[in-house]
Amino acid sequence: MEEPCLIEKSELNRLIERLIREGFLVLGPRVEDSAILYCEIQSMRDLPRGYRDTQEPGKYRVAESNGENYFEFNLGPHSWKQFLFPPKQSVSSCKKTDNGWEFTTNVDSPPKFAFLGVRACELAAIEVQDRVFLEGPFVDPVYQARRESTFIIAVNCTVAASTCFCTSMGTGPKCKSAFDLALTELDDGFVVEVGTTRGRSMISDLNIRKIDREHASDSQLLQQRACDQITKRMDTSGIRNLLLENLDHPHWDDVAKRCLSCTNCTMVCPTCFCSSVTEVSNLSGDQIERERQWDSCFNVDFSYTASGTVRDDVRSRYRQWLTHKLASWHDQFDSSGCVGCGRCITWCPVGIDLTAEVAAIRNTPFSNRTLPVIQPVSKAACAFPKDFKP
Repeated sequence: MEEPCLIEKSELNRLIERLIREGFLVLGPRVEDSAILYCEIQSMRDLPRGYRDTQEPGKYRVAESNGENYFEFNLGPHSWKQFLFPPKQSVSSCKKTDNGWEFTTNVDSPPKFAFLGVRACELAAIEVQDRVFLEGPFVDPVYQARRESTFIIAVNCTVAASTCFCTSMGTGPKCKSAFDLALTELDDGFVVEVGTTRGRSMISDLNIRKIDREHASDSQLLQQRACDQITKRMDTSGIRNLLLENLDHPHWDDVAKRCLSCTNCTMVCPTCFCSSVTEVSNLSGDQIERERQWDSCFNVDFSYTASGTVRDDVRSRYRQWLTHKLASWHDQFDSSGCVGCGRCITWCPVGIDLTAEVAAIRNTPFSNRTLPVIQPVSKAACAFPKDFKP
């Protein structure tokens, strides 16, 4: 990675203008509906200059401050997932013609995205979803088409919310990789780190200065300030076995009494990828769209099978979410499904804090039950005996 450089704040506007000229749809934070959301932006005027947010379990507020900075806030309810893995997507269609039914696979033609303001935990979340949708034998074509053209401008956190715990998950607050450009906002400019040759090319016509010792020190101090403000912790040592060995722990009943099964935590989570597929016909019945849309393991119907609903109570659904996110995700994708962004804590209506729930299970021994060992079934065990007669 190249040595950081320095630009005046006004140069960010020139960068946005260049991205637009080169055909990118620039998406970044702006104040909408009393929250900081990710929307299309045309210039720096659209950014939340002088705004800060306050977050606690079950509480989120945005208010103007006396500051002049553009990125001195944390995370709102939106994640970048909505652009790479759309909440609703038509995947195929079927139309009745004179020659019978005609089936078509819908091809996604997304714009080129430029994400402005991606935080370290969100970079980690995008990498998690890359493993889910791009690695392995089955590649999601919708996600792939959107991800390949995305240009990422990250922003290092200089403040932290009370719900942040990225330090426990090893995902922040400093952006270390997976970006084209990374910014640290100072009062008089931006320290710029270049992550890719594409990033270097994009700032080639900006007025760049060599960073001096004072600006480098200020940048490090601001990043350290964010790190020092993170007080929430989650002990992740042996967490997979801890949760999977305590599936019958009575604490799950305690959580179930508080959980509304509202799906908020999964909707705001930047890594959750559950979806369902439905077929929707028009009123005349001669055209059908097959749509994929976000779903949640907190919905009763999500675990419905031919024999009925598998997880028919809140206890089992919350347990499924937490054990998948923090335990069995490791088995599937060799990583945790949590990046410590804290959104699920902030946007839970009753303020359930997953770090506290894990701590409660860890600190209240229940059993020493070991994980079951599933023996492979041989073909011989499945074969009919020689004297079998139908």
